[in-house]
Amino acid sequence: MKTIQIALAALLVLTVPAFAQHQGEQSHPSGGGGHQAIPSHGPKAFTGTPHAAEPKRNFSDQAGHPNAPHVDGKTWVGHDTGSGDANYHLDHPFAHGRFTGGFGRGNVWRLGGGGPARFWFNGWYWDVAAFDVAFCDGWLWESDPIVIYEDPDHEGWYLAYNVRLGTYVHVEYLGT
Repeated sequence: MKTIQIALAALLVLTVPAFAQHQGEQSHPSGGGGHQAIPSHGPKAFTGTPHAAEPKRNFSDQAGHPNAPHVDGKTWVGHDTGSGDANYHLDHPFAHGRFTGGFGRGNVWRLGGGGPARFWFNGWYWDVAAFDVAFCDGWLWESDPIVIYEDPDHEGWYLAYNVRLGTYVHVEYLGT
């Protein structure tokens, strides 16, 4: 009888990590260990003078920061081209519906596979904006933790923030 109890306890201990890979993960990385702080909210709508959308733009605003759109504290570095940016124009915004799975810090998702052209998590499918593909070069498509935010400037787009790298890209929801 004691052997069965020990076996069941061991099985329980081994299965707990599987439950950590779902919506609402409570173990929010806050820096260190290869993880970045998760922004509490997405960027505010851009109201300044739009930055020109350059294919070779340098986003490394400080020493040690990535050369990709990233979040620096509360500042979304690189989200400054405004709503008129042709690189993020969609003829049919939200053509596959709107994502309703949850936004922001309380909804950490684990990538389940694919690549920039089509990736998924939790049964939801996405693609990365063509203009942003180079910025997700180091993403681990089968395991990275990401958080989705609404994009206030580019209709039909969302922002996928990679918690491990602290970078983000524009993504389009493709449905379930």
